Amino acid sequence: MGIDVWLEKNSLNTGDTLQHVPAMAPNNAVAGSPVLNDWQSLKVRVETCQQCDLHRSRKQTVFGSGDADADWMIIGEAPGAEEDRQGEPFVGRAGQLLNSMLLAIGLKREQVFIANILKCRPPDNRDPKIEEVVQCEEYLRQQIAHVQPRVILALGRIAAQNLLKTDTAIGKMRGQRYVYPDTDIPLIVTYHPAYLLRSPAQKSKSWEDLQLAMEVYKGV
Repeated sequence: MGIDVWLEKNSLNTGDTLQHVPAMAPNNAVAGSPVLNDWQSLKVRVETCQQCDLHRSRKQTVFGSGDADADWMIIGEAPGAEEDRQGEPFVGRAGQLLNSMLLAIGLKREQVFIANILKCRPPDNRDPKIEEVVQCEEYLRQQIAHVQPRVILALGRIAAQNLLKTDTAIGKMRGQRYVYPDTDIPLIVTYHPAYLLRSPAQKSKSWEDLQLAMEVYKGV
């Protein structure tokens, strides 16, 4: 399908595990968003949400997938058509490439938590509207508060700009170390896998971003 498998030159086997890093201090919590004791209740709230018009056209919501206690949280833009059908983020070719990107740094998909800025698919895969992002924002903040990741990887311009509350171009954001607002959680920006499928020459830049994210994770 034209999807490369990303492997570090010094050969990280897919069975290798990441170096353990002690948990972050309590001030890593998301301000204003207490951690839910019942993760399932948040899922139900998302599944039944009708706060914006996207509920009229969705097949189902896409809550997120992976380890709810993961050290890594991967955040993209919004569900596409296949995600809307399956109820899971990053499936299809973009999802396969994301899996390869994660494997390149020694992570399996099941070891991270993957979510999106929006929980419902915008019609025709258009960009999210401001009011839609606002209505979904608290769900994502609750997820981040529950997961308490050691690092957030923002995939693509829309995810990065909304997470960091900026209009800076993604080309200027990548390669930098940011912090998710109101927390001490480091955030790294890279290109969306769908963009990399269209522009494979940019994969080397995303590899640099992944290495930076790993350095941040390890406290380098």
